[in-house]
Amino acid sequence: MKKLFFILLFLSPVLLFAQNGGIQFQEGLSWNQVKAKAKAENKYIFMDCFTTWCGPCKYMSANIFPMKSVGDVINKNFIAVAVQLDTTDKDNEFVKSWYQDGHNIANDYRIRAYPTYLYFSPDGKIVHRAVGSSPAEEFIAKAENALNPDKQYYTLLAKYENGQKDSSFLRTMALTALDAYDLETANKVAKDYLATQSNYYTAGNLDFLKQFTQSSKDKGFEIMLQHGDKVDAVLGKGVANSIVQPIILSEEVIRKIPRKSDEKPDWDKIATNLKSKYPAQADEVLAKGKIIYYQYFAKDWESFAPAIVAYMKKYGDNATPEDLNSYAWTVFQNCSDMSCVEEALEWSKRSFAENQNPLFMDTYANILYKLGKKDEAIAWEQKAIDLSPEDSKEDLQQTLDKMKNGEKTWE
Repeated sequence: MKKLFFILLFLSPVLLFAQNGGIQFQEGLSWNQVKAKAKAENKYIFMDCFTTWCGPCKYMSANIFPMKSVGDVINKNFIAVAVQLDTTDKDNEFVKSWYQDGHNIANDYRIRAYPTYLYFSPDGKIVHRAVGSSPAEEFIAKAENALNPDKQYYTLLAKYENGQKDSSFLRTMALTALDAYDLETANKVAKDYLATQSNYYTAGNLDFLKQFTQSSKDKGFEIMLQHGDKVDAVLGKGVANSIVQPIILSEEVIRKIPRKSDEKPDWDKIATNLKSKYPAQADEVLAKGKIIYYQYFAKDWESFAPAIVAYMKKYGDNATPEDLNSYAWTVFQNCSDMSCVEEALEWSKRSFAENQNPLFMDTYANILYKLGKKDEAIAWEQKAIDLSPEDSKEDLQQTLDKMKNGEKTWE
């Protein structure tokens, strides 16, 4: 997260930035003037906090904020301001005039992720926050929660700090804090809630634990690791392992990989440590760790190819559709060994066998094309285009055109 603050600004006579019927963002006003305007019109304030380098922020600005359905809700109930929490060498004097307010807002409300949305009451009091890009319906629901005292994050937080600690409230409070990306508060309240529970193995409590298990120190990790069979009996086969394995991988492998390019991991030491602490998961975690190292750290494709093939032969049944597509695409893009590419074709086909995901079909079509199966590739790429939303068709069409013209679709 970078430095301070900037208001997205396009001057207009009415001090508004209207996005084709979407959200109307105020312009040319100081923070005090925004609050005064909200109070005078008896409207809440919606503040979009973003940065210039944030991809999800750009997505929301380009695709969600201009929608009429979004604008109808926000413009009716809120005074909207779009603010940017980094600085650039292009900032003008008006932008600079916001620096101190921006610094205070970023610190006071502990903004750690982008985009973050802050919602203030008509009298300028913070009442709610939400985080992240989302579809229009979900974004609207977040805004509507800001108008409801029973769902306002800061209103609930005040009740918690004033002593409300019944089990139902604690559960709601913890999940609301998690959604608001106030992780410190979320984890604290989650512990309070779990202390009220005598049976962790209900569907509701296990689902709750899933959401609050981020490290080996969390209560949920111990439960998922030591009693995975009981967890899976309630939530489904493999769920417990899907929670603990990424944590083990992160803590015991990824963190042990040297960050200097001239240093290599001590795989024997890592393996010994894994087998000592997590014998049931050790082999698979080590194998996955090597794949990640070759792919992201070393970019060693000659080592990556046999490693991923060996991993998939042994553990491929555990791979999610997202895993299958990711592995297949990486092989397609980087591996020259056609026997490895042939293996990736099967993974790719499995990735969309039950979901008809057009982007996964695009991967399959590209692999077919690289293997010289041009007609099949073209047919699958056309199917991917037909199933895609409008905003994805252009890129896929460019790939299809390259296939028809006999051009490479990989680097």
